[in-house]
Amino acid sequence: MAAIAAVAELAPAGGRVAVASGAYKGTRQLFDRLDAVGRVHRSLVDVTDAAAVASAAASGAGVLWLESPTNPLLGIADIAAASAAAGGAGHGALVVVDNTFASPLLQRPLLLGADVVVHSATKLLSGHSDVLLGVAVARDEAIAERLREHRSTFGSIPGPMETFLALRGVRTLAVRVERAQATAAELACRLAAHPAVEAVLYPGLESHPGHEVAARQMDGFGTMISFVVRGGAPGADAVCERVRLVVPATSLGGVESMIERRAKYAGEGDVPAGLLRFSVGLEHVDDLWADLTQALSSLR
Repeated sequence: MAAIAAVAELAPAGGRVAVASGAYKGTRQLFDRLDAVGRVHRSLVDVTDAAAVASAAASGAGVLWLESPTNPLLGIADIAAASAAAGGAGHGALVVVDNTFASPLLQRPLLLGADVVVHSATKLLSGHSDVLLGVAVARDEAIAERLREHRSTFGSIPGPMETFLALRGVRTLAVRVERAQATAAELACRLAAHPAVEAVLYPGLESHPGHEVAARQMDGFGTMISFVVRGGAPGADAVCERVRLVVPATSLGGVESMIERRAKYAGEGDVPAGLLRFSVGLEHVDDLWADLTQALSSLR
């Protein structure tokens, strides 16, 4: 959130900011607060709709805040198209991309035309569920300097232990992502065929509406799966209560697999009641599948 808040300060005073409607809840709450005091004028945009993003840029937004894949619905934004729209016809909107779900291994928004990228290093980058840290990366040195100044002025400087732990995690990022992503792809296919599962949201599935864009701009489809189970909220809660290997937790991107019903939180109104966000870790795929199937068995 410190990194997100620092980047938010790049928005012109009183300017318009178009924020992904499916963005991380903390991001939306921050811009709601800034809007309430008149610091910015916040609007929401469906980043999976390229025409809506282009319209937001053309209507005078000073910042386009994208997220791809989105959290937790795994929507895909066409980052190159959004960046072109933001810079076209003299619009000049600053394009920010939250790249937490993809990591720099799978997606590099700066090369697709974005101006700033943010990551929650708490998640995949550190990878061990023991760090609270944010990252902001800018393509332009002047913007980077403004972010450094904000970090110093507002005391958002991490301690040496946090930076050491993040560095430790980054050293194993490639092997962790490779393993977890392969498992996620297999589990997504298995879940799609399970009778207790109504829908699976994973960009690697051809049935996913953003599959074509994801295949074009990403080097893999990631380690996150969202799926909707039968029985709505009670059914999803039952799955979280029954898992034994998978950890019911609100975080993601760690070596352990984690699952959570996202709609139980206020402010997640667009999320189906029975949707489970599943962060795939490093356990064996068959062990994870055995745990999921026994947890899902009561919903048939």
